[in-house]
Amino acid sequence: MEQQDLHKRLLLALVLSFLVFVGYSFLIPTSSVENSISTAESTQTSPEAPRANLPTTSSIEETKAPPIRQNDDIVLRVVSDNFIWSIDSLGRIFQAELLEQKYREQDGKPLSLLSSSGVKPLEIRFQDSVINDEAFKKPYEFEKTGELRLDGEAKKVTLTQRLSDLIVTKELTFHPNGHYDVRVFTSKPTPYFVTTGSRPVGDKSIYWVVRGALIKEAKGSIATIEDGDAKGEEVFANAPMVSAFDRYYSSLFFDFSNGLNVSILKDGDGNPLAFIRGDGDLSFGAYLGPKDYRTLAAIYPDLTQAIEYGWFTFLAEPFFKVIMWIHGYVGNWGWAIVLFTILVKIVLFPLSFKGMMSMQKLKDLAPKLKELKEKYGDDKAKMNMKMMEMYQKHGANPMGGCLPLLLQIPVFFALYRVLLNADELQGAPWIFWINDLSRMDPYFILPILMGVSMYLQQKITPSNFTDPLQEKIFKFFPVIVTLFMFTFPSGLVLYWFTNNLLSIAQQYYINYAYEKQKQQEIAAHHKPKEY
Repeated sequence: MEQQDLHKRLLLALVLSFLVFVGYSFLIPTSSVENSISTAESTQTSPEAPRANLPTTSSIEETKAPPIRQNDDIVLRVVSDNFIWSIDSLGRIFQAELLEQKYREQDGKPLSLLSSSGVKPLEIRFQDSVINDEAFKKPYEFEKTGELRLDGEAKKVTLTQRLSDLIVTKELTFHPNGHYDVRVFTSKPTPYFVTTGSRPVGDKSIYWVVRGALIKEAKGSIATIEDGDAKGEEVFANAPMVSAFDRYYSSLFFDFSNGLNVSILKDGDGNPLAFIRGDGDLSFGAYLGPKDYRTLAAIYPDLTQAIEYGWFTFLAEPFFKVIMWIHGYVGNWGWAIVLFTILVKIVLFPLSFKGMMSMQKLKDLAPKLKELKEKYGDDKAKMNMKMMEMYQKHGANPMGGCLPLLLQIPVFFALYRVLLNADELQGAPWIFWINDLSRMDPYFILPILMGVSMYLQQKITPSNFTDPLQEKIFKFFPVIVTLFMFTFPSGLVLYWFTNNLLSIAQQYYINYAYEKQKQQEIAAHHKPKEY
């Protein structure tokens, strides 16, 4: 019975893995969205990194962020159809507000992306602590103040800071889609560092999602430093992209031609704070806003890698592309999820068919296998030999039912990451009462339907549990999952519900096909022999 026991243990492991995964996602609180910069963090370079890529310890102590000034310090507002950026007297993006309806707060106000106390994008810190101290006290001169309306086209503004022994110039070109080009140059070579700022805080959900810094390394791999995990000594030479991000939003710098020298400091909570090094003239592209796939791809195709899918990126990214392709035809993200789920079921059906037929045969063989165990229980070798003979005689594969279960693990977790992190689902309606697939069902209708469908699927699926504990866990599994799903995004629950309905239909077909096959085998066995 070892093979059957393995199958049951695998099934039990899947249940427990799901409970741990979704339970962790629900119960672990998110990190604080209010960041304060540590004033005395020590930095050490990694062995392979040149010391010059990092600010010195003394400069970190001296270059802590200045006290946050109030809105009367705002010099320029950059206004687009979709956002308003407030630029303060130090040439930083003090605040970014999203104007689209789907991003608005519950009270109807525009969504603010930046923490009131966090480090701001485009802040410059100098290696020389004397220069740095003066730079935080000396405001920039703006060639234009008040309001800069983009009106569907890019517009450029120049900011100049005149220090005692240095002139710093920022040339900023703003585009209507949240992309902006940056050129920083100094009157003489002087090491300095420009930051993406503290990560956006637009998402305030309770789900466990990755937040922190993401770096595309020169070799092409993606490195992620989560909130609370920064060492303050990470260095990435010639990195094409660096992003400070939360679930849906990102502040990122990029240069896919020459790369950026990125240094990661940490704040008092161990959260990463990304800087890029300059020495004289420095030019790079930047973006601040939602991680919308098409928007990022339109700016530069590789920017879509700023959308974080975690371990299952190899599956999650192509899955999302397929869903997005389907959406292009049906025009509704809910129906795109439904059709994608059907597509996955069709692709996996041949393997599922074989596995589920094996489970049916094992169910019928269970009494005979039990007899073998009782008869040869003291002789394991002989018992296993007799079991294999029985499997071969009846065409049963004890491992056949495991493969469909194994395939469901990466598929579910990849889709979980997609549907949890897809900005496109924000404000996306499905039907009737579902007005936002990124939020939970306000009336809990989908989770309840999902639970009922899971119960029905369980009732018609063959099982041969001999362990009462395993049987009890599976009996209450639909109830436990339903309770978890009450707070999950509607898009994810919709996928699960659709998958259950398809599995029920598939199981009915399997049951029918198996009974038909048995009747044919019985008829063939009793057919009179011809002489």
